Amino acid sequence: MQGDLALRAGGDRLLVADTVAAVVESLVQAWRQVRMELLVPLLRGAVVACMVMSVIVLAEKVFLGVVSAVVKLLRRRPARLYRCDPVVVEDDDEAGRASFPMVLVQIPMYNEKEVYQLSIGAACRLTWPADRLIVQVLDDSTDAIVKELVRKECERWGKKGINVKYETRKDRAGYKAGNLREGMRRGYVQGCEFVAMFDADFQPPPDFLLKTVPFLVHNPRLALVQTRWEFVNANDCLLTRMQEMSMDYHFKVEQEAGSSLCNFFGYNGTAGVWRRQVIDESGGWEDRTTAEDMDLALRAGLLGWEFVYVGSIKVKSELPSTLKAYRSQQHRWSCGPALLFKKMFWEILAAKKVSFWKKLYMTYDFFIARRIISTFFTFFFFSVLLPMKVFFPEVQIPLWELILIPTAIILLHSVGTPRSIHLIILWFLFENVMALHRLKATLIGFFEAGRANEWIVTQKLGNIQKLKSIVTVTKNCRFKDRFHCLELFIGGFLLTSACYDYLYRDDIFYIFLLSQSIIYFAIGFEFMGVSVSS
Repeated sequence: MQGDLALRAGGDRLLVADTVAAVVESLVQAWRQVRMELLVPLLRGAVVACMVMSVIVLAEKVFLGVVSAVVKLLRRRPARLYRCDPVVVEDDDEAGRASFPMVLVQIPMYNEKEVYQLSIGAACRLTWPADRLIVQVLDDSTDAIVKELVRKECERWGKKGINVKYETRKDRAGYKAGNLREGMRRGYVQGCEFVAMFDADFQPPPDFLLKTVPFLVHNPRLALVQTRWEFVNANDCLLTRMQEMSMDYHFKVEQEAGSSLCNFFGYNGTAGVWRRQVIDESGGWEDRTTAEDMDLALRAGLLGWEFVYVGSIKVKSELPSTLKAYRSQQHRWSCGPALLFKKMFWEILAAKKVSFWKKLYMTYDFFIARRIISTFFTFFFFSVLLPMKVFFPEVQIPLWELILIPTAIILLHSVGTPRSIHLIILWFLFENVMALHRLKATLIGFFEAGRANEWIVTQKLGNIQKLKSIVTVTKNCRFKDRFHCLELFIGGFLLTSACYDYLYRDDIFYIFLLSQSIIYFAIGFEFMGVSVSS
């Protein structure tokens, strides 16, 4: 009896074992089938798609780089292409000063305790007849103490003979665009021919108006003079060095090329001078996206107005020194253009006052190649496809796609900031991570999701000595608030693929994967940002 039970139990165990083995075998066979018939073809298709996108991205970089280089080699400076004779008067009397056009300087701000004195002071020191200049401080501050400080600063300069207008409003409807729109409605603005704009952390040099306004005075088809940003805190930490490299390329290559090719580029929202007539003709400031500056520029460009970028004129400004502030800024800069492109695509195609080539530049180069394809390719290729390749050796990526094109793109970017050439690899890894954040923001904007119109003012520090207090705040914040789950997930995926490549593949690809995962973790845990410079 007991023997029969033992035999039966043994038979049951064997049956279970055979069943488990059969299930496992069927699962293995199913996985192999899915792998070979679905996943491998999908990945091979993704490789082809990335090959196409990489060529598009490289072609756009080469094209803009060649245009920018030709401009410099042929010395086609704006001063040689446009008449910009200085406004000169012989007599310093009322009649002589009247030859200067009326200029409005707008400074929108929101709780800018650290920098309000810098921007207001710089604007009030501009070399221009006092009776031909109005400095308009548009204060959206919700902090009563800050509002009082700003008001007193305006009064102080008013007592020195500067025509300073301190303006507030009941709420922050429309954020910056709403603030600027409200400022333009003031009666005294109608007497101003040109409007210069500076964010609260910008410090224009005293001769800023003397160098920019003549372009608009002598060239009636010019609507905007955009100048270059110069960064006072670029050396504060690694984060600001990375930003400086990206921004220098933007100004020295992208803005230069757009200005030279078709007299169109995206207005940077500050450090520029507009013809007031153009702002009115274009419909004024719109708050339908977080890219109100690009919105105005696009509408003005479609009316046939021309822009000029003058890189020789530099305005001091501040880069975000904390990762939180930088992420908020990049979300706004990626989300806004995506939503704007969606809203204005058909309007661009239907415009009758611009040429076919200018429409092509606006749609393909300005939006599709530079902001959509480039962002998607950077994230997907380096953070998804390459680590996936480790687990699928059947998928082959051509050497030119794997090495040559990324290297060429990196080198083309490095021309903007030669002094940081030794940081180019770190910048490359950093931009790969930020591409995830930008892609997410682009999708939010395009599909008008919940945060499509989110506006968070970029935190400014103003004085390097105040960095110590910011570091303290960062250390004392809740640890969970420093988690960025998507970055940590991708970092873990890259680390896993690096370990797998090291253990089971006969190559050194794990070096890149490991390095990229470290940067993902650094940003995922917010280990990049403020650092007091020596």
